[in-house]
Amino acid sequence: MKPNLTQNKKWIFLLPLMAVLVFFASDAKAQDFVYQPINPAFGGSYLNYSWLLNSAQVQNTHEEKTPERATTDPLADFEGSLNRQILSQLSRNLMRNYFSEGFSEGQYNVGSYEIEVSPGANGLEVVILDTSTGDKTVVTVPYF
Repeated sequence: MKPNLTQNKKWIFLLPLMAVLVFFASDAKAQDFVYQPINPAFGGSYLNYSWLLNSAQVQNTHEEKTPERATTDPLADFEGSLNRQILSQLSRNLMRNYFSEGFSEGQYNVGSYEIEVSPGANGLEVVILDTSTGDKTVVTVPYF
């Protein structure tokens, strides 16, 4: 009995097909995924700190600007401070006199400021003129 050649071809074709089916039909083996953080701030190993810091510094393209030295004039600072104190004292005295009976209107010269106090339609008008810059400020204190 001679083997049939067509039967051999069937087996040659079916054998790889059966091997593939047996492979896919077997139990799949795998392990669980385990996440381990890298960053020490989120529970990772503290040994990763220097590596993370170096990686961040290599990627950092931002250059910090170095602040220039303050070039303010101490004499100008003193003059500004003195002007603020004088104007503060003047406004306190003006308000104290405005609400008492010793109020007097008029014009005052304080440093580089000309201050004019006069009664207006809506209240007491205080006009402050800075003679060094020409700036003018008008403040109206309403009547009560």
